[in-house]
Amino acid sequence: MNRIDLKSMTLNEIKAAFAGQPAFRALQVYHWLHRGVSDFDEMTDLPQSFRARLADEYYIAAARIERKYCSKLDDTVKYLFRFNDGEMVEGVLMSYHYGRTICISTQVGCKMNCAFCATGKSGFSRNLTASEILSQVQTAQLDSGERISHIVLMGMGEPLDNYEAVLRFLDLVSSKEGMNLGMRHISLSTCGIVDKMYDLAEKKYQLTLSVSLHAPNDLIRSRIMPVNHRWNMEELLRACRYYAERTGRRISFEYAMIEGVNDSVECAAELARRLRKILCHVNLIPVNTVGGSSFRKSSRERLHQFESTLLNHGITVTVRRTLGADIQASCGQLKRRFKEEVANVGNIQ
Repeated sequence: MNRIDLKSMTLNEIKAAFAGQPAFRALQVYHWLHRGVSDFDEMTDLPQSFRARLADEYYIAAARIERKYCSKLDDTVKYLFRFNDGEMVEGVLMSYHYGRTICISTQVGCKMNCAFCATGKSGFSRNLTASEILSQVQTAQLDSGERISHIVLMGMGEPLDNYEAVLRFLDLVSSKEGMNLGMRHISLSTCGIVDKMYDLAEKKYQLTLSVSLHAPNDLIRSRIMPVNHRWNMEELLRACRYYAERTGRRISFEYAMIEGVNDSVECAAELARRLRKILCHVNLIPVNTVGGSSFRKSSRERLHQFESTLLNHGITVTVRRTLGADIQASCGQLKRRFKEEVANVGNIQ
């Protein structure tokens, strides 16, 4: 018999499944699941016979720590999580003045194949379930011993390519009986899956939508982001305007600064003209050096020139703070390194 993924179920779904049990039983189980237990025997206030039934009919998704790296430069921690089937993804726990933020993954690998991204170079295996996305948050919180106050869906994978599971995760992590994390404390990043952006706008979630733009025009964007061949910048920015108007939430445009590709003053001026009628701000990110890629991050001088140009055109802009540089905190690199280490051990043996 195929067992059911219990942690991906909402409280109402669990209540319906346990209709023959005492009314409080579903809430007991739900509370245990959202504390991050990985075994039914840990649900100590449930009758043993009921725990045995649960183990027969259901399973608990878990994200176990395969590798963990702690930065010596700051409090950043990078995790390699392993799921029940052996697949692995990465997550990064960061410290800010307002609390602890975790960047988590939504897919094993990614289909989008952006030229500057380490994850895309490893290919795509499968989508994560809502429970596997949630388990990354729970495991990191239990490991750190501190409450996670903010979540960023910006790790491995494209969240809107795993739309239904991501929406279910959002409902679970924000439920009052669960982690009760407010939507305004959640950011969701997309490379521009336009049809799903319209669908998400109708949900009117109060999360922050981060759009990976990385170029001021179609010529440059199509070169580095294949998704632009499906939805060009005009279509993408139209969807961004609609999202901002529909939700009242400001769009965050992510812009990786790549030396000699998209970092000229002319690029900044063109970008500003395109964005001036959208409720937004731009987050400039020095691109990460990725094996197999010739891309290099822009100089500090060029970064400041780009920033100043946007500001002079009335565009709000920030420069992303670099965290965990000594542990390669950007996603996609740790998994590749782990596989290489395992392969090298196998070759030695």
